[in-house]
Amino acid sequence: MEALASGADGSDGHGGPGDEGGPDGLGSDELALRRMLHQAVLEIEPRDGTLEHLRRAVPSRRARKRHAVVGLAAAALFVGTAIPAVVHVSNSTGSGADPSNVANSSQAQGGAAQDKGRGSDASSLDGSSGSAGKETGKDSGKDKGDPDKGATGGGATGPAPSASPASTPTCTAAELGGTSASVASPDSSGAVYGSFRVANVSGTSCAVTGPGTVSVTAQGAADSSKIFVADHVAGDAAAGLPDPSVSTAQTVLQPGAAYVVKFAWVPSETCPTVSDPDPSPEPSSTDNPATADGSATEGSGTAPQLFVADGVADGSVVVSHTTAVGTPATATTVANACAGTVYRTGLLPGS
Repeated sequence: MEALASGADGSDGHGGPGDEGGPDGLGSDELALRRMLHQAVLEIEPRDGTLEHLRRAVPSRRARKRHAVVGLAAAALFVGTAIPAVVHVSNSTGSGADPSNVANSSQAQGGAAQDKGRGSDASSLDGSSGSAGKETGKDSGKDKGDPDKGATGGGATGPAPSASPASTPTCTAAELGGTSASVASPDSSGAVYGSFRVANVSGTSCAVTGPGTVSVTAQGAADSSKIFVADHVAGDAAAGLPDPSVSTAQTVLQPGAAYVVKFAWVPSETCPTVSDPDPSPEPSSTDNPATADGSATEGSGTAPQLFVADGVADGSVVVSHTTAVGTPATATTVANACAGTVYRTGLLPGS
């Protein structure tokens, strides 16, 4: 304390040269105190390894700071990308939907399925479980439903898919019946249109796996070498037949339902003409010619004879249809037909 009183620079502590202050602007008292503190720690030395510890600790602290900064940046990026996703999901549920239902929809569906699995035991344990399960199912349906995309919710189902020929037993010959055929009068171009109808006469659905066959038979003056059968295609001569895209090669018939195969006869030539070599009447003698009053008289007389005048030879074409499973053929006749082509369709819906 005497050093404080007298001053390290020789002043007595009561003014004099020490009062003017040191080079750092400190008074003599402050300077004396600093020198005392320096002397107090002069003999203090760091422990072994302190320098190495500082060399490791300082970079580690800097690395932790960098990691903290990177973590904050990653968190900010996650928040920035998650918010638009949440907004998108919220908008997809509709303008009147509760956004909280989006996060709870999957849980609600699971709860509804579990309630169904528990059955009557769950209902007996908690009388409100049935109504709660229904409400949960409704909420789940609202979350999943999207009226703009035609989605359904709440366990609702659409119409059952129609049966396909691949999943339906094939029709047998006994199941196909009620066959009929029809033919119309020739149109202005001479084409004749007709159809065959085949029905399912059994009590179960069955599949027709082919359109069957259409065949022709020439009769009279018809020339079989000039008669053909062809599938109807777009742009052919049978313009009155349905578009080929309407017909199919396979179909399923419900009990009582029928299919139709239509055809068109398009002539390429007319039937030939024939003439009687001697069309004049010839008299014939009779032993008892008839008189005007109906009595028979003795002597000879004459009577006119019938003859065939010039005309068209009689020719026709029989058109037949047989199903793919070989039911008895159904036939119809096209009159005044000697040469041409029969165009046929595939399977068409029948009434």
